[in-house]
Amino acid sequence: MLNTMRDYLAYSGLQYQKPEKAGQDAEKMLYLRSKGQEARKAFTELAKAFQARHPEWILQGTSQWMNQAQRLRPHFWAYLQREGEVTEPMLALRLYGSPSDFGVSLEVSFIERKKDERTLEKQAKVLEVPVVEGIYYLVYSDGESQKMEANEENRRTLREKVRSQEVSKVLVKIDVPVTENSSEEEIVEGLLKSYDKILPYYLATRKSDNP
Repeated sequence: MLNTMRDYLAYSGLQYQKPEKAGQDAEKMLYLRSKGQEARKAFTELAKAFQARHPEWILQGTSQWMNQAQRLRPHFWAYLQREGEVTEPMLALRLYGSPSDFGVSLEVSFIERKKDERTLEKQAKVLEVPVVEGIYYLVYSDGESQKMEANEENRRTLREKVRSQEVSKVLVKIDVPVTENSSEEEIVEGLLKSYDKILPYYLATRKSDNP
């Protein structure tokens, strides 16, 4: 399962087209499609194994291996919803990295295309929770994202920047890296430990429902 995902990452960003329209590249396209389908299935199985340990969460569908521009995605993701609406912050599992350095992250985020006028306000509440070891922030500004160390100084700065709309959104994330010797069970266990750390950030986004 883990090797399947690692192998796929070597092809992320490549252009795909239907084999019947690819001419002499038909065989290559069939190969890319099989790699994408296998990796997506492997990621989905990992997400299901995590969700089975927390059945109160409903696992949403895994993202497709190909984007709208018909390029192989650089990662997969799957959202988990426990309560509320799909417009609100949820948990998400996300494949990240390259074949030599990859893993699965757990984050508090939301589905961009589903957001409403209150989504960003709710997501910003993750910055009301004190920092714990192991988390980091993914900060979005002007359509770009950057990783930022989670510490109290940065937390205060980001609260101000969100308030002034200099920063549009901040995700809280924990990475679970995959090593040569990692087993699927170890990755799931790592995600479960991450869940205990990240849950308070998710709960903070729910507070707006109970003023």
